[in-house]
Amino acid sequence: HPIVPFQAMEREVSAAFGKGEPGEILSSAFKLKVTREDICTLQQLCWLNDEVINFYMNLLVERSKKEGYPALHAFSTFFYPKLCSGGYKAVRRWTRGVDLFKQDLILVPIHLRVHWTLLVIDVRKKTIKYFDSLGQKGDNICKTLLQYLQEESREKRNLELTASEWTLRSLSPEEIPQQTNGSDCGVFVCKFADSISRDKPITFTQEHMPYFRRKMVWEIIHQQLL
Repeated sequence: HPIVPFQAMEREVSAAFGKGEPGEILSSAFKLKVTREDICTLQQLCWLNDEVINFYMNLLVERSKKEGYPALHAFSTFFYPKLCSGGYKAVRRWTRGVDLFKQDLILVPIHLRVHWTLLVIDVRKKTIKYFDSLGQKGDNICKTLLQYLQEESREKRNLELTASEWTLRSLSPEEIPQQTNGSDCGVFVCKFADSISRDKPITFTQEHMPYFRRKMVWEIIHQQLL
């Protein structure tokens, strides 16, 4: 990992949050563009937008290609609403060139109108888990994704997925850190994904959020995770 001096990071973050054209592109990769306006959603107490979350998920996927990390696929934040509104047909082509069943982990960021949560499919363990920093249950979301996997399996490999072999679970507030404000859900989702994608326990708390936000600005601008 690069070691970035605190002052240097602070200078860059302040510049990104500073004056400038809202539409100025501060980072572009993965066929995504992140503007100054997008980056500013990482300021304290702002809600993260789709662009920031999708860019960060792509950084996780890039990292996972390195030695020793689980094979990772991350869906875009637009996947789940599309699946809900149009069923499997609407998202059938989203996995062109990707064999989901050869992945170790699949991340599905979920946007519930004014709240971000994360669904994680562990292909190795046959589990679908729902992570919500406000402690709400997502059992129906888990079921929807299991149905999606069943259709994907039929369609792409002509195999029936045995639903009874899969475990679906919403994690309780005792198991994962919870947010204590109304604005940090997106950062929680990104950091849940960060730990999970490395098979590491989730050890952060609400207190880490201000630092995580600033670190994410640097990571997105430099297209490199610290």
